[in-house]
Amino acid sequence: METAFQPQKQLQISEVYIADIVELKNIFLQLSNLEIVTENFGIPFLMIRQKNNIIAFASLFINQKGETDFVIYEKSSLNTEEKKNFFTHAQSYFKRNNSANYRDPLQLKSSIERMINWLNI
Repeated sequence: METAFQPQKQLQISEVYIADIVELKNIFLQLSNLEIVTENFGIPFLMIRQKNNIIAFASLFINQKGETDFVIYEKSSLNTEEKKNFFTHAQSYFKRNNSANYRDPLQLKSSIERMINWLNI
């Protein structure tokens, strides 16, 4: 699933695939100023590409209330409209997805732990 917006910048929203994870990991590490992935990385599910570069992604995590939620990590600056469009798209995707990672905090926690272990090898 891809969605294009702001044609002058050639931005595309798409689902995250396993082949994208290492690049998302590197973005997260740069933004967080870390050397290893933490639980804050979560489980990425949507991203924005500009040409062939990923510039932002949305990731599932467990919020302070113990509920599944999502956060957006932004490598390159998006303008206000672009941020709003991506947030709205991610929110809609999050709300309509009924898989366990989106609805069951225990499942998400387990998935995040496995992701972290895999990425930090």
